[in-house]
Amino acid sequence: MRGRRLLGLAVTVALLSLSGWGLFRVYRILKPDQHGARVTHFTLKSTLVGRPLEEIVVTPKGGGAGRPLLVLLHGKGSSPGRYLTRYWFDALAKLGSRAPDLLLVNGGDHSYYHDRSGGRWGSYVMQEAIPAALKQTGADRRRIAIGGISMGGFGALFAGLRHPGAFCAIGGHSAALWRTGGETPQGAFDNAEDFGRNNVMQMAASRRMPLGRNTRVWIDVGNQDPFASADAELVRVLREHGQKVTFHTWPGAHSGSYWNSHVAAYLRFYADALARC
Repeated sequence: MRGRRLLGLAVTVALLSLSGWGLFRVYRILKPDQHGARVTHFTLKSTLVGRPLEEIVVTPKGGGAGRPLLVLLHGKGSSPGRYLTRYWFDALAKLGSRAPDLLLVNGGDHSYYHDRSGGRWGSYVMQEAIPAALKQTGADRRRIAIGGISMGGFGALFAGLRHPGAFCAIGGHSAALWRTGGETPQGAFDNAEDFGRNNVMQMAASRRMPLGRNTRVWIDVGNQDPFASADAELVRVLREHGQKVTFHTWPGAHSGSYWNSHVAAYLRFYADALARC
């Protein structure tokens, strides 16, 4: 009888320990260690989109003035806050003095960051959001990179194609890309004409060095991602037109676990490109 009680006590202690560790891990994800970085939320009253938008800037420990700026665009149905996780804070801290300031742009639910009937979202990124972040942080306006996940990956590549040479580096992480308008989901574009005006594949094939001669480009996608084929196709088109592209196809799907496992690599790429810009 006494042996059973001791066994029961041991099991209880083990379960409590596991539960406590689980709660600690959840706490780290929901309330991550920012490593001294400062997070600032501000409202941008956009005239181009026609409504106020909540933006976020992150300045690493030591302050933001004079650092380069990394613009990050979120995915469909997400928000700027999706980047405020331990994965991003941990990787940012490891960069030390090379860490850039971050602008976490508000792209709405499904803007796809291009000018359309619901607002001039592409113009807003370039003409309102980035200037506001430069003012907020004091970042170096000569050293700016842009990247994004899924819808944000489309937005980053689209911005680079619309403004070749404007960015030191461009990153598309599981970028949401399509070859034809018929492949697109409802809401990504207003209609066939809207898709035609903002067809990234055609834009990439329209000229030599379509993203800029000195712009460093990174595209990655999971081998189980539905966008894997289209992303690889864009890489082929860009390379055929003289653009150097770092391309990775890693195991994984279109999911948070895939992106979180590569955050450190993403930030190292941007930091290296910005340092050489």
